[in-house]
Amino acid sequence: MPIVCLGLSHHTAPVEVRERHAFPASRMAEALAALRDYQSVHEAVMLQTCGRIEFYAEIDDYEAGIAQLKSFLLNFRHGALGYDLESYLYTLLGREAIEHLLRVSTGLDSMLIGEAEILGQVKDAYVQAQQARAVGTNLHRLFNEAVRAGKAARSSTRIGSESLSLATAAIEAAKARVPLRDSCVLIAGAGKMGRTALLRLRDEGVKHVIVANRTLDRAQALVRETGFGEAAHLSRLESALADTDILVSSTGSSGFILSRDTIHHVLQQRPKRPLIIVDLAVPRDIDPEAATVRNVTLIDVDDLQPVIDERLQVRREAIPDVEKIIERARDRFLRWYRSRLAVPAIASLTQKAESIRTAELERLFGRCPDLSERERTLIAGMSMTVVSKLLHSAIANIREKANDGEVLSRVRVLDELFELNLAEQIARLLPES
Repeated sequence: MPIVCLGLSHHTAPVEVRERHAFPASRMAEALAALRDYQSVHEAVMLQTCGRIEFYAEIDDYEAGIAQLKSFLLNFRHGALGYDLESYLYTLLGREAIEHLLRVSTGLDSMLIGEAEILGQVKDAYVQAQQARAVGTNLHRLFNEAVRAGKAARSSTRIGSESLSLATAAIEAAKARVPLRDSCVLIAGAGKMGRTALLRLRDEGVKHVIVANRTLDRAQALVRETGFGEAAHLSRLESALADTDILVSSTGSSGFILSRDTIHHVLQQRPKRPLIIVDLAVPRDIDPEAATVRNVTLIDVDDLQPVIDERLQVRREAIPDVEKIIERARDRFLRWYRSRLAVPAIASLTQKAESIRTAELERLFGRCPDLSERERTLIAGMSMTVVSKLLHSAIANIREKANDGEVLSRVRVLDELFELNLAEQIARLLPES
């Protein structure tokens, strides 16, 4: 029963492909519940960020399980795609899937190496899958190991040093194009990205910032918390845009919050004043055709990579230390995963021994009907002691080897010697590598 990862990310797919397959937050529980109905998928967690959409699953059969995960991803989007989704997907099996999740949780696989947000996103993905009852023992253990590794990477290495996030990269990109201090900046979205952008703008000494959010109370709470900016409802976005030099957008909307025509109409009223738009959302908030409007510079998450690369040297130097944490976490999980083989082996061995013992006792008692109850009890007790002492060393050896990764070879030897018929159970339990 292998563990797999199926996904697409900023490494393999551009933002226009990733956004086509993004799951709205409002439908995440529904999607996870639907995943449980696929016959070959026993456990599943869906991890979705601005840079990736990934499914981690334990499946019954590799080919059938992967086919069902792909079908699920395709069926969620209706209508023709206009491209070959397979060319953007990657599939990881067993050890590779386990190690990949650990690289994700520690920030090594992020567009922004060591980004702080990813660990929280891994936790959230696990909690959502738990609430949807899509997680069992194995993914529970794996995601807890991933969170543990992510925390260790941040606390004991410099992978999270040199404060930088996508939001701060957005401000850096805008700063390279227009003077920040005298600019009017509009932030669309009062979530984590919006908060980070607002704090950075405050530190830069920007004089005029508006935070627009679909829920006005949340925008007001953010302004109160930071002691900076002005709150507005998202319905004011178009009117606020008329005085905006820089728009930073990350709303989590399932569709565009600004069309090309709307932006064109606004800029006609201010023909000599440029507009910088940084769209951090996936799916994107801003119609990409807005880039064709005169005096508009549109930057999406993929365009921020050059800005990020300039700032990450210190974090890159921490990569070897993080890789050691990943290696320890991977080996710890694999030892636990393989140790599950000890359970059916011990159970089958003791059951077989017990069935032989009870059958022989019945034969003996049938041949000796005059035995007293006390004599029967003594004989039965002696037979249990003999079986227990014979099996003790074998069971102790399996349990011991379960901790150092040699359990598989020991179980196979037992299977052959005692004809326990464990081959099918072993195949189901192996993580495959």
